[in-house]
Amino acid sequence: MSVPPQTRNDNAFETHVVDNQPPEFGPRDLWADDIALREAVQREGAGDFAAALADYGALAGDELYRIGFDANRDKPRLKTHDRFGHRIDTVEFHPAYHRLMDAAKTHGVAGLSWQGSHAGGHMARAALSYLHHQAEAGTSCPLTMTHAAVPVLRREPALREWADKAAAPHYDPRDVPIADKVGITIGMGMTEKQGGSDVRSNATEAVPLAAEGEYRLVGHKWFFSAPMSDGWLVLAQAPGGLSCLLLPRRLPDGRKNAFRVMRLKDKLGDWANASSEVEFTGAWARRIGDEGRGVATIIEMVMLTRLDCMLGSAAEMRMALAQAVHHARHRRSFGKRLLEHVLMRNVLADLALESEAALALSLRVARAVDAAPRDPREAALARIATAIGKYWICKRAPAFVNEAQECLGGAGYVEESILPRLYRQAPLNSIWEGSGNIQCLDVLRALSREPDTAAALLAELLAGCGREPVFDVHMGRLRAALESGKLQEAGARSWTEKLALALQASALLQAGSPIASAFVRSRLDGGHGLAFGTLPDDLDFDGMIARALP
Repeated sequence: MSVPPQTRNDNAFETHVVDNQPPEFGPRDLWADDIALREAVQREGAGDFAAALADYGALAGDELYRIGFDANRDKPRLKTHDRFGHRIDTVEFHPAYHRLMDAAKTHGVAGLSWQGSHAGGHMARAALSYLHHQAEAGTSCPLTMTHAAVPVLRREPALREWADKAAAPHYDPRDVPIADKVGITIGMGMTEKQGGSDVRSNATEAVPLAAEGEYRLVGHKWFFSAPMSDGWLVLAQAPGGLSCLLLPRRLPDGRKNAFRVMRLKDKLGDWANASSEVEFTGAWARRIGDEGRGVATIIEMVMLTRLDCMLGSAAEMRMALAQAVHHARHRRSFGKRLLEHVLMRNVLADLALESEAALALSLRVARAVDAAPRDPREAALARIATAIGKYWICKRAPAFVNEAQECLGGAGYVEESILPRLYRQAPLNSIWEGSGNIQCLDVLRALSREPDTAAALLAELLAGCGREPVFDVHMGRLRAALESGKLQEAGARSWTEKLALALQASALLQAGSPIASAFVRSRLDGGHGLAFGTLPDDLDFDGMIARALP
């Protein structure tokens, strides 16, 4: 019997050999790989937490990075009713989501700041959040809100159990009353259809009950974050004006509270996390703070979530940069590795500058938040630097991630890479917790109405002087403009950008970072174009890239 032609040679129909492809990115140790992060943690006063951060960096770069793909591939699903017709309003998640939440909660991503009185807790928690967000960004939403809700809940003695369990290093996804849980999660509901950032136009009504501080809510929320949380901080109109209230999922007797999840948002990104629309149909809630003081009550939570917007965008930049450098070190084109092409090195070095500057400013703000209860000047700096950083760092992330995608070419546009997920995620932080105009107007308001805040900002900027002549000249001009008091609304974005770049430069200069001079020359001295990869050609590209990813 003759042998069929196609079996005579097993390789007869092989079309190619897989070559010139980089190895898998992970597993990697996100802590050990990040020189700038390790330096910042020591510099900003959280060195005592280095061992815990090292543990989480190894976990985030291995298991959490790997299962993050699963959590995003299988999006949350809403089940409004069970099979018998009972209203349940349950959101089902892939098991990877729960593992990510459990790892983060257990390691302190949502609560380390509030566990004990050790200085540096906010800094260490910020670093944990930065590491976690690189592995999977969607879970950062409920973790951020849970963390930021704690100081608001602590204002009401009756809600101490809620505050303690939100800060606790335990995750329990069961839909049961909080009395049956050791740890809980908290979401928020502020935005309504007619208002957006203008929360004072909220129409949801809070009707007082006989018991002091208790209300029934009737209304809706257009964006209701993390609908499987144990409770939410919401804003509603009480007789005395817009007020902040805690709305629990389950009443103490175990009954479901009177609200309906209408649908989940079909979002551009943030796929692992659920966002929803809800209606309140007489839902029970407890007021936090005085009637009419809702915005003032919840503003501390908002400032903390805005810090996490900065950290999240910085983390997305960091992961995108690491992916691009890893690819360029292994991929060859036109007879040499991508990294050997000088123009590619310019791009990667430029991205490395941007990434480290974003991290440096974010962690400097985290230190200010940490010190705020003890130091009025740090509190004032946190107040304005949060808005400045939230605007600029979050605004830079989408263009940054796209540039990193381009370093991978078509592979960076394919879902098997993490780059498409990062690109979808990148615009979110500039929108969430107040879009760019809101942040810039807040900066203008603080400069014009809060002398202590303006003084703290100027002092922080001037602390970077005496190290780089270009920066000193820039600060002379900036100081004169700030002291003139002539900042106008139309120029709010331009001024906020200038302040952000100066704050980043000052942070790098004060840290003695080896990239500080390159940042100042490129960002403040006109040595940079409007696109990445336009650094002056006499800078140490190789040194900056080596520092970015060992």
